[in-house]
Amino acid sequence: MTETLAERTRDALRDHPFLATALRAGVVNYAAAARFLGLDDDADVEAAATTLRRYADDRDEYATESREVRVTMESGLGRVDGDGLLVVNGVGFAPGEGSLTGVLATGEVDAAALGVVLGRLATEETPVEAAGVAGDGLLVVVSRRDGPDALRAVEAALDAVPTAD
Repeated sequence: MTETLAERTRDALRDHPFLATALRAGVVNYAAAARFLGLDDDADVEAAATTLRRYADDRDEYATESREVRVTMESGLGRVDGDGLLVVNGVGFAPGEGSLTGVLATGEVDAAALGVVLGRLATEETPVEAAGVAGDGLLVVVSRRDGPDALRAVEAALDAVPTAD
């Protein structure tokens, strides 16, 4: 069974979630987006642009919400085996004599909030050593010198978490 151009366009959107977000926000040139998705033929570009318009029209408008959180910084984190503030596959990060800083947000946090935080830190070119979210805690681990900038970035990110579609 051969996929239609509309089905291929929707599949391509799943491969590029940032484009789906931009469509919700209404900041996309549909023809340019279709070309970005790999369509060069003018008829295909126009058909894909129509699919993208319909996709955007079927979604809720992009909106954000501020999360109720308390953000703190924990200096001196280091890698440990076993227990710590964050442990993944047996490697943890815990307070001690390390050279890393943890930025901990407690309160209304979830995977969506973590995604926004990581996106904000990436945009600000702040390298992240580790990150995770569980329960009411979100932690990002950065170098000591990046700690204050990361703290501000986490606070700003959690002031504008996109609402679900």
